[in-house]
Amino acid sequence: MTSTWITTRAWFLMLPLLIVMVAIIGWPLVDTVRLSFTDAKLVGTEGSFVGFDNYVKILSGSNFQRTLVTTFWFAVLSVALEMVIGVLAALLLNQQFYGRSVLRALMILPWALPTVVNATLWRLIYNPEYGALNAALMRVGLIDAYRSWLGEPGTALASLIIADCWKNFPLVALIALAALQAVPRDITAASMVDGAGAWSRFRFVIMPYLAGPLMVALVLRTIEAFKVFDIIWVMTRGGPANSTRTLSILVYQEAFSFQRAGSGASLALVVTLLVTVLAVAYAALIRKSAGAS
Repeated sequence: MTSTWITTRAWFLMLPLLIVMVAIIGWPLVDTVRLSFTDAKLVGTEGSFVGFDNYVKILSGSNFQRTLVTTFWFAVLSVALEMVIGVLAALLLNQQFYGRSVLRALMILPWALPTVVNATLWRLIYNPEYGALNAALMRVGLIDAYRSWLGEPGTALASLIIADCWKNFPLVALIALAALQAVPRDITAASMVDGAGAWSRFRFVIMPYLAGPLMVALVLRTIEAFKVFDIIWVMTRGGPANSTRTLSILVYQEAFSFQRAGSGASLALVVTLLVTVLAVAYAALIRKSAGAS
């Protein structure tokens, strides 16, 4: 059987999948590109051709620039916390102790919860009248009055980052824990005999096994954090004073709240392009690190 026939048969077997992908991804994408060059409304007329006016207004507008900065800080801080806490949790759960299996199972629960449920729970925790966080901080004397954590621009974004980290750090921990199972125990034992401390063992023995899997976790979580919508929409809807408005929230408001379909489509394509550039950059970084190893 020739290689040409094998390739032809492979493409033939993939044809149904390709048709489905074109139907559910290709056509909506083409239509979104078409809309982005018009001033169409969500309800009403199709709109007229305006060229690149939508893109110029978006990229030069202060709303987009402020929202991009907010999205950047949310993604960087939440992912950094998730990576650190996830690795620490994996190192802990890799040790031998009573009840380890139960603790491993419990750790999956935050990640298994639907994001809307997680956001609702944290909204109750942050409640300015009966929230558990205010009650706990009052008990230990760190605050002298209940605060509206989601209602103040100075604390709203940090509160969202904590909620998002609690939801997603188990994914990093599971990936890191799986990688830790591949670390040869004899090498770890030999490093201890040679007098290597905890930090040296982690840096020179364990980290080389974690680097690849953690890079994958970093890529997945960064892309997800950059296009975050649901947890912020449920908890703050981008407020207060737009201090927690991310790019996905801005796309929703532009397209559905203000019913500017053309402008919303162009903004959605800009966000898609940014996420694509980020994914390509991470993929190149992964290939580079894999080649170096």
